[in-house]
Amino acid sequence: MKAWWLIPLVAGASLLLTAALRRYALSKQIIDVPNARSSHTVPTPRGGGVAIVLSFLACLPVLALSDAMPLSTLVAIGGAGGLIAVIGFMDDHAHIAARWRLLGHLAAAAWMLYWLGGLAPLQVFGFTVDLQWFGYILAAFYAVWMLNLYNFMDGIDGIASAEAVTVCLGMVLLVALVDAPQLMVLPLLLAAATVGFLFWNFPPAKIFMGDAGSGFLGIVLAGMSLQTAWAAPQLFWCWLILLGVFVVDATFTLFRRLQRGDKVYEAHRSHAYQFASRHYGKHLPVTLAVVALNLFWLLPVALCVLLLGLDGVLGVIIGYLPLAFLAALWRAGELER
Repeated sequence: MKAWWLIPLVAGASLLLTAALRRYALSKQIIDVPNARSSHTVPTPRGGGVAIVLSFLACLPVLALSDAMPLSTLVAIGGAGGLIAVIGFMDDHAHIAARWRLLGHLAAAAWMLYWLGGLAPLQVFGFTVDLQWFGYILAAFYAVWMLNLYNFMDGIDGIASAEAVTVCLGMVLLVALVDAPQLMVLPLLLAAATVGFLFWNFPPAKIFMGDAGSGFLGIVLAGMSLQTAWAAPQLFWCWLILLGVFVVDATFTLFRRLQRGDKVYEAHRSHAYQFASRHYGKHLPVTLAVVALNLFWLLPVALCVLLLGLDGVLGVIIGYLPLAFLAALWRAGELER
C-alpha cells in the first residue's frame, strides 16, 4: 500500500472527530432518549458515525493522487457513500419519509454500479455466470439491502462498528493470501476509520453511530465486495460469508415480520441480537459473540473457499446455516412476550 501512513492518520482523525461530535451533540441536546423500542436505557448522544464518514472520505483524494486505487472505484464508493451519509444525516435530524429514503438509496446504488461496471461474472458450482443487465438490477437490490440491514443491525453498543472492523480485517487477511495488495487499501482504511469511532462506541457506548454512519458502512461494504468481485470472483463469496451475522439476522427477521404483516420500515426490537442483549441484561456479551463468530467461524469458512477450493455458494450455505439456527433460537422476528 503506497499510502500506508494514512491508516494511523485516519484512525486518529476518527477518534478526535468522534470526541468533537460528542461534545457538539451534548451541547445541542442531540440525544437518543430511550423509548419502548430502544435497546438502551441511558440517554446517549448520537451522530458519531459522521466521524467515520469524514475520516474515510477525506483520504480518497489522497488515494487518487497517489494512484493507489483506480479513480472509478473511488468515485463509485465515495460518491455512493457520501450520498447515503447525507440522507442518513438529514434523517437523523429531521425525519425523511421512507419512500424518499428508498429513492435516494436506489440513486446511490445506481451511481456506484455505473462506475464499477455492474456485477462481475461469478463462479457458481464450477460454472461462470454472467448476468449482464440483470446483474445491475440484482446488485442494486443487494447494495440497498446491505445499507438498510446495516442500519437495522446498529441497535446495541459496539455491534455495527465491531462488525465492520472484523469483517474488513478478515478481508485484508484473505487478500494478503492471494497477493493482491491493491484490494487491501479500502478495507484497511475503513477499519481504521471505524476503530477510532469504536473507542467511543464500545459498550457502554458514550455516543451512537446514527443513520449517517450505519448506512454509510453498509453501502461502502457492498461497494467493496462488488469491486473485489471484478478482481477475484471467489472473494465476493468471501465477503458474503464474512458479513453473515448481519445478513442472516436482518434477513431472517425481515421475512418473519413480512410473514406476520408488520410494517417493516417501522422501528422494532425483534432482531436476534436484541433478544440476546435483553436476555443477558447488557450489550457487551452479544457484541463480543459477533466478533467471535466472525473470527472463529466465518473467517475459517472463507479461508476454505479461498485456499481449499470450496465452492463459494456452498461456503455461504455452510457459513449461514448455524447462523440461521442461532437466529431461530434467539427468536429473530418474533413479537416480544
